[in-house]
Order: sequence, then structure tokens, then C-alpha cells
Amino acid sequence: MTDPAMSVSPYWELTFDADGDVDQGECDRLLREVRQRGVGDLIVFSHGWNSQRAGATKLYSRFFAPIPKLAPKARIGYVGVIWPSMEFPDQPIPNFPRSTVAAAEPIAAPVLDDDTRHTLLDAFPGNATLIDQIARMLDQQPAQDAELEEFGRLVRTLVEVVPPGPQAQFGADTMVEGLPQCEPRMLAVGCTAEVCDQLAQALEHLASPQPTVTTAEFTLPNPWKGARELLRQAAYYAMKRRAGTVGERGLGPVIGRLAGVAPEVRVHLVGHSFGGRLVSFALRGLPEGVHSVKSVTLLQGAFSHYAFASRLPDDPRTGGVLQGQQNRVDGPLVCCYSHFDSALGTIYPLASRMADDDCSFAAVDIVRVLGDKWGAMGHDGVRAVPGTHALSLAEALDSPLPTSGCVNVDACAVVCHGGAPNGAHSDIVHPELARVVLAAGRIGRPAAATASPV
Repeated sequence: MTDPAMSVSPYWELTFDADGDVDQGECDRLLREVRQRGVGDLIVFSHGWNSQRAGATKLYSRFFAPIPKLAPKARIGYVGVIWPSMEFPDQPIPNFPRSTVAAAEPIAAPVLDDDTRHTLLDAFPGNATLIDQIARMLDQQPAQDAELEEFGRLVRTLVEVVPPGPQAQFGADTMVEGLPQCEPRMLAVGCTAEVCDQLAQALEHLASPQPTVTTAEFTLPNPWKGARELLRQAAYYAMKRRAGTVGERGLGPVIGRLAGVAPEVRVHLVGHSFGGRLVSFALRGLPEGVHSVKSVTLLQGAFSHYAFASRLPDDPRTGGVLQGQQNRVDGPLVCCYSHFDSALGTIYPLASRMADDDCSFAAVDIVRVLGDKWGAMGHDGVRAVPGTHALSLAEALDSPLPTSGCVNVDACAVVCHGGAPNGAHSDIVHPELARVVLAAGRIGRPAAATASPV
């Protein structure tokens, strides 16, 4: 399947809806053509925060572009997963053409512009009145804490799943005695004002990490800036839940069907941000006996660093929601991470932890936030999985990767560009990371390459 906008061939797309149902025509075409085209290795890439097909396709095209020269003898096919995620207009991909993302200030004012409203409408169809109410409160910024609590109620209503909706079970990161924890702590009733204050402080810290000496009186940041961030994080929670749904109910079964018609094809899953969650949940959705997934590469994965752990270090009753799923891979599960990813290093754990118990700790206590149990693997790698290997990017590229188990790769040598509040979260288009994908999958023999300048 040739696409003039795509840098590689053969390339297919698989489109899923929010419930994980695949476009049947696209799926049938892939299953029919993958053997006809003589594909030996199939790289399946899932985007994260992205609502437009055109932007996702351009991301795939740029990421895939160096691969044919890096593995010239391999018979590689490529799949781009399209799923109904979203991105706020103020989170561009570093060095990505402006035509694919909306221009915005690094940290937007606490007002919903037209682009953001349309993005929310696309992600949450049928909620125009509710979104207008949310936008109006952000515009007016009433001073009372009670109004912030009302704002929290509106946000909860926007992102909630009405049982027995199929997405409800896919938002958890951990399980307590086998039962998934599905409620986002940041959305707990009665804590919205405190949450918004703490998010506003965290945003201010990210914008100006080095305190300046001044004689002016100290003032707290506007909590409504934190309210806008709460809306963003709530929307991300909905996308996180949706990613699990699409992975387990959609992509996993499709890989199972592919193994049935083309058992010789080696599948390599790649996911960025919540796309990392999607491809990881696809492992849980693989039919029994399917062993065609030969590698998984997570790029700045936006889910718990304990997701694959059988137990959490501070609570033996609690384990990761994907515990043991790395064993479904007939090869390594490689997690690329970077401490320059402030979206995952500060805002993600802060939003995940807030409203826990007494709802009180200082948001600007960044060191404490980074080290606690709410961290994301895209910031510090897979945790609490025995036998996990730890490598620098140079080490990962200079010697063969382990052939099984979890492998953490510190990619901060290249994943280092991007402004507040997200930092380097989307700085993933680098030939070095494409080489990691090839090394994880033992695809061909990648040519030597020098590191990108920092």
C-alpha cells in the first residue's frame, strides 16, 4: 500500500474507535497484503496525544524515514495506528512543522481558545453545552473556592464513563488484591480548590525553575491556571483509559488475527506517550498461544512505572495492572525515558497523586514528587520488575540488547528539547530511537550512526 505522504513502503493504517473496534476494511487489507508483499518484520507504531490523522501520519513518516537505510536487507512493513486521542494546541512536537500543530504560547492563559474547544468537542462528542460551561468558568474565573469545586464537578462529568461502558476497566495503573483501581485521584470530590492551587504552583515552577531574588511580596499563582491544567489532565486521564481499551480490545485481537494468516511475520510494537500504554495493553489482548510479538519499544510512556510490577515496594497487596505481560513478548520490552520530560516528571505524578487521603503536600516539592509511587515510566523507566536491565542510549546502540525481559534505556542524550509545561515529552523523532526499535526487534543489522547533537 503506497502513500505519497509516507516515507516508507509498504505502509498500512489501522483505525480504531473509542471502544476498540477496528476499521474492518483497513484490517482486511493488512491481513491480505502483508504476505503478498513478503513482509518479514512488521513495525506497528501508536501515537499518543494526537487527535488528527494527518498529524499522526506525519509523525510516523518522520520516525520511520531512516529505517530503510539502517536495515537495508530487512523485509520491513509498517503500520500506523490511528485512535481517537487528543492533544491540546499548546503542546507541539519539537521541530515539527507548524502546519501540523496549532501555534500557542508555551503555557497558555487559563482560557479555552477556539482550537481547544474544537479539540474537546472532537474528543468528547455530544458535550457542547458542558464544554461551554467549562469555558465560561475559565473565562470568568470567579474567586470563591465553591466555584472551583463546581468547575471540578463539570470536569468530572465530562470525562466520566457511565457503567457498564467498556472503557471503565481500562483506566487503572495498579490493582489491589486483583481488583483494578480505576478512579483518578486528582478528580476526587471536595479537593478541586486544593488541586488547582497545587497545579498552578507546579506550572509556575516549570516556567521558572530557578527562583529569582526579589523584594516584591510573595503571591500565590492564579488557581484558575491550575484549573485549566486540571481540565487537561482530566482529558488525558480519559485518553489513558481509552488507550487501554483500544490496545486490549482492538490491537491485541488484530495481532492475533495476523498471526493466524501470516504466522511467519514478526511483529514489533512501538508506542509514544499513551500510545505506549495502548501497545502494552495489546499484550493483554493477545489470544492465547500467539507469540508473534518479538519486541515492544515504549517512547516516553505515559503510564505508571510500576505497571508491569507484580507488587509495589511499599504495598505487597498492590501490583501493576500489566503485571507479567512483558512475558507475552518473545523478545525484550524496551522503555526509553528522559528526565527532560517534565510532563511525566512533574505534572503526571502530581496529578496522579493529588487528592490522595488528606489532599495535602506542597506541589513545588518536586524532588519528593519525582520519587514517589505515582511516577511515569517515560520519566524514570520500568520499576520493581526483577532482572530489568539499565542502559544508556550509547550502550543500547553499541552492543546487542538483551533478548528478553524489561530494558530501561536513558534516552536523555537526544530526548531533551521542548518548553514548559511538557518539556521533551514529544521530542521522539530521532534516528537513534529508530535504531533502538531495530535493535529491540533484532531487525537486520543497523548501520553505524553518530549521536544527534544535544
